[in-house]
Amino acid sequence: MFGYRVPAPDEAMLISGGRRGLGGAPFRVVTGHGKFVIPFFRKTRFLTLSMCESEVTETCVTRQGIALHVRAVIAFKVGNDHESIINAGQRFLSDQDQMSVLTGRIFAGHLRAIIGSMTVEEIVTERQKLAAEVLDTSKTEMAKIGLIVDSLQIQSIDDGDAGYIDAMSAPHKAAIQRQAQIAQAQATQASVEAEQEAARKQAEYARQTAIVKAQYSAEVDRAQAQAAQAGPLAQAHAQQEVLAAQTELAQRQAKLRQQQLVAEIVKPAEAEAERVRVLAAAEAQRMKIQAEAAASYDRVALDRMLIDQLPQIVKEAAGGLAGANVNVLNGADGLGEIAAGLVSQGLTILDSVRQNLNGQDATDGRRSEDNSGSSSGLLQLRSGKERKADDGPVDVD
Repeated sequence: MFGYRVPAPDEAMLISGGRRGLGGAPFRVVTGHGKFVIPFFRKTRFLTLSMCESEVTETCVTRQGIALHVRAVIAFKVGNDHESIINAGQRFLSDQDQMSVLTGRIFAGHLRAIIGSMTVEEIVTERQKLAAEVLDTSKTEMAKIGLIVDSLQIQSIDDGDAGYIDAMSAPHKAAIQRQAQIAQAQATQASVEAEQEAARKQAEYARQTAIVKAQYSAEVDRAQAQAAQAGPLAQAHAQQEVLAAQTELAQRQAKLRQQQLVAEIVKPAEAEAERVRVLAAAEAQRMKIQAEAAASYDRVALDRMLIDQLPQIVKEAAGGLAGANVNVLNGADGLGEIAAGLVSQGLTILDSVRQNLNGQDATDGRRSEDNSGSSSGLLQLRSGKERKADDGPVDVD
């Protein structure tokens, strides 16, 4: 719209003509909004509120008399309040570039004054303190011209050819170099130790590898040796098993033969011996019973019966010799001796019977002994006949 003016966000619009501004200022200040300005009767000018920069390069002398070349940068702007805008507008509206020049000169003076009260060590080590003191001392002057300082940075401090700063930093440089050398030595030592450890691990790995290879080689050789011996060992085991089987077979055959011998010879002989024993025991029992019967009931009849049986007993004894294989060594004399013996046995038995008949008052024990003697004679004749059948020919001397 014609006559309506609006300032930029970083500008202040100054309207001169007509009524005066705040505090008797020759213009009115408008910021942040537009304003209708009557053409030809009002005049509008704009003052920047943006950030400005001023660089200061000054040679300052310290309290120790050492000249230092100081380079600093100041960041400043016009204040946002109407008073600061009015002060700055009255001074810099026609030539706003003069704000940087004037600010640099102001700070150069304060910088020389403050550095003159400090030592080189303080200036070098306490730059923030130096900047803070410069800002504090210049704040009042900057406020009078409507400017405020946002920051002050000391960019460089140089003593030229004096070499004071270098000398001051020499111990620190030496310490740093010493630390660097120590660190380098430690790094070198660590590197050497790492290399030694790596070499040791490699040697250990090589040793373990060699051991494993040797073990594998030994196992392979052992397996090959076992494989080479497998055939002969199997054959030897087979032969050993054959011999064991043959030995077991021979033992079984011997045992079987032994059992056969026992069955064929020993058992029949034992059976025959048992038969003879049983017969002898039965005969003895029979004779005992007959003797007891004779003693108890009819002893005389029993004795008569024995006398009647005596010829038969002699006959049986002679019959036993008739079937025997008798070798007569001395001819007719030997045969006569045999007959005489038989007759003598018969007479002996007969005499015993007679004694029994005549000795009726004798004790039962004595009669039992005589009867046992008779039985023994009879058993001797029978056993002789049985031995004939078992043993074959009998030689009589």
